[in-house]
Amino acid sequence: MGNTAIQSNDPFKIGICLSSEFTDLVLDKNFADQMASVFSKGKKGVIMWKLVVSAIFQVLHMDRNDYYGGESTSLNLVQLWKRFRGSDKPPAHLGSSRDYNVDMIPKFIMANGALVRVLIHTDVTKYLYFKAVDGSYVYNKGKVHKVPATDMEALKSPLMGLFEKRRASKFIKFVQDYDEKNPETHEGLDLTRVTTRELIVKYALGDNTVDLYAESLARFAGGSPYIYPLYGLGELPQAFARLSAVYGGTYMLNKSECKERISNNEKVICDPSYLPNKVRKVGKVARAIAIMSHPIPNTNNSHSVQVILPQKQLGRKSDMYLFCCSYSHNVAPKGKFIAFVSTEAETDQPEIELKPGIDLLGPADEIFFETYDRYEPVNEPSLDNCFVSTSYDATTHFESTVLDVLNMYTMITGKVLNLNVDLSAASAAEE
Repeated sequence: MGNTAIQSNDPFKIGICLSSEFTDLVLDKNFADQMASVFSKGKKGVIMWKLVVSAIFQVLHMDRNDYYGGESTSLNLVQLWKRFRGSDKPPAHLGSSRDYNVDMIPKFIMANGALVRVLIHTDVTKYLYFKAVDGSYVYNKGKVHKVPATDMEALKSPLMGLFEKRRASKFIKFVQDYDEKNPETHEGLDLTRVTTRELIVKYALGDNTVDLYAESLARFAGGSPYIYPLYGLGELPQAFARLSAVYGGTYMLNKSECKERISNNEKVICDPSYLPNKVRKVGKVARAIAIMSHPIPNTNNSHSVQVILPQKQLGRKSDMYLFCCSYSHNVAPKGKFIAFVSTEAETDQPEIELKPGIDLLGPADEIFFETYDRYEPVNEPSLDNCFVSTSYDATTHFESTVLDVLNMYTMITGKVLNLNVDLSAASAAEE
């Protein structure tokens, strides 16, 4: 792309995603001498970076922060206060600052999802430990209900009528018993050919049930389809950074100003803040972060939980998400819980817009509000060698994030990353 000057206030965004986000790519070795320098921040950057470094790319990771993870890092209590309260000091009753790991982009990991497969593919799981999330809930008619995770739970759920319960129970049992290598469990269905709609029709599931189970089927044992790393999501970029270093990656943290000249034979992978002239705004996310001394009410005292508030229940255009974790995942001192409420912003008043989710939390020790814009690239990478990621959305999982990373990988290499991996490796990393 010629001598393009790239500058930004944000560390992940430039470069072949080095060590901050989840952008792992395993690039072809034929590209090894094409990559010379990279700026990176956030999980997407880190993932992409490791994928690149493992292909013997020469990679330089530059980050303006003195920590890995960029916008998707995990902050201790002092860092959190500095971000939202400036020079104020956190109150002593909240406990030690270092006991907190508060995610800035709070998301759970789908236990059978794309991110788990990327983590296994890149061998990053050896640096991480996971725990299953206690439960997944849904807001319906003013109350919070557990999303059934077994056929027996489906029969007891108040979310469905009698006949729908039976149909849902049969569907869940089919999913639980399904063994790809055992045709006797297939019930005459070839899931490599059958569409989701055809499967739903076979079990005659109603629209409400389909919405309910859209994100509820899991691989890991437990009451939800999600897992979460001990010590928070900030462990992910750090794990990628450790592994990338093994392959010869170079890091430069605490770079207050990231500037670099990019020559024609170099590729740049970055997030939108590095190249604002190559992106467009597509939305805004409203988010609240709450520190509490109790679990979310009506979730069976769950120490980690997701609650989905469907748009139909709120009269909104988009769903609202409630995410909670606690000391059980080593993200807060004993007895403390961290809750997040997020949604695609439809107004400029996050405190009012997030109220339906905030009301479900109960009393909060402290609460913070913020909004951030979402962007997507509009440039043509084949012409300028700039590969720009999309911004994080409001959902509580990483599936859209990883899809973005994999699409970038294909654009850069011309190949589709093979994610056929042994999922038992992830189970081994579960504590």
